[in-house]
Amino acid sequence: MTDAAQPGEQQGYEETAFTAERIPRQAPPPPKGTLGKLGDAFDMARLPWGHYVGVNPSEFEYEYSEAWYRNYRYMGEKNFHDYTMLNETRWSQFVDENIGLIYRFFRFWFVFCSHLFSFIGPGGKKGGGWLFSGVTAVGTILFLFAADTILAALTPLAIVVGVCGLCTVLRRLFETQSIRFYKSNQNWSDDVAFCRRSGLVKSFQGNFPFYEFDAFIEMAADMKGNQRHTLKVRHRYPQFSKDKRNGLPLEFTFPTDTGSIAERYAMWDMLSRFMDVSQPLPDIPRLEPFRHLDPTTRAFDEAGKRGRPVTYWRDLYAKVDEEELNRLRDEHHEKVNAAPWGSRPDLMAQSVPGYEDSYTAEPEDVNAYAHAPTKNVRFVERPEAASPESPSDRNDT
Repeated sequence: MTDAAQPGEQQGYEETAFTAERIPRQAPPPPKGTLGKLGDAFDMARLPWGHYVGVNPSEFEYEYSEAWYRNYRYMGEKNFHDYTMLNETRWSQFVDENIGLIYRFFRFWFVFCSHLFSFIGPGGKKGGGWLFSGVTAVGTILFLFAADTILAALTPLAIVVGVCGLCTVLRRLFETQSIRFYKSNQNWSDDVAFCRRSGLVKSFQGNFPFYEFDAFIEMAADMKGNQRHTLKVRHRYPQFSKDKRNGLPLEFTFPTDTGSIAERYAMWDMLSRFMDVSQPLPDIPRLEPFRHLDPTTRAFDEAGKRGRPVTYWRDLYAKVDEEELNRLRDEHHEKVNAAPWGSRPDLMAQSVPGYEDSYTAEPEDVNAYAHAPTKNVRFVERPEAASPESPSDRNDT
């Protein structure tokens, strides 16, 4: 655990820096349904503030993926600090690209086609190329009886396999070589970001304190009934932050690569600890090179509380292979699912009148959201909040 840091007492933090122990009184939230809902998405749960679990998500961009290390090794520590979306000062939500529309147009279609038809999918899984080749193979078998020659029957399959193979090569080249143009296509902005040292969330609609945002698990279903769950971090007072162009409230989406709802809880937990200057930075690979630049984290590590070498993640990725990464990722995903996410107290209920009215009961196992109401799920009420707990990150290996 760490002692609560008082903003302004440590060099580098502003007076407005956020700590869960000093959330001020705020105005009541607007009535439900003020802005209505769009499409077929709806909020299943509002996630609690404070009482951190200290477990990070298994998201490929944050844990157990070689992508960050490839970028770090190519850029070097200084450029990686400036051109990565996440460092010790801000968690950026917008890429400010200084490139032309023609480049954007061709890059979009290049990435779309190469990724759609590639045999390789996200995280090394099977990609769409297998589906297209499989459908064509079935058609080829049926066409054999009507074709004049075997060559004519096999030609469509050969073309599809060739195109998918070429897209696989192009996708791999894009993943390994696009970093050479990082100053054009990875210029993450400080103007739309969650800023740790100031405690502010910056946006084109204005800058707002982090404690004015709430996290929701949003569920959307397609025509076949398949569910998609997304973490949305939304401004509580949309009357001050609506987009003047479309009238929508200010919100940010934090995607995760796995289907587990617990992973969304872990993402909110990690974002909250990143913004809370009483907590050390989340112990994830992307932030390791910058831990010494953050006052709370530096004191935490110098006191020996991290329990890991200074270059723990960099040493791991320097020697690990994809098979080992998959194993570590699966193990960590199990830890995320087993963590006690459900029915924790909500600190914000002490600071916002009527806040509890926007809360609905949640299952003991938050992953059961995906099954309710089709299965027998036990929902429980959230207990009253006390002082926030402050566990440090648990070791992930």
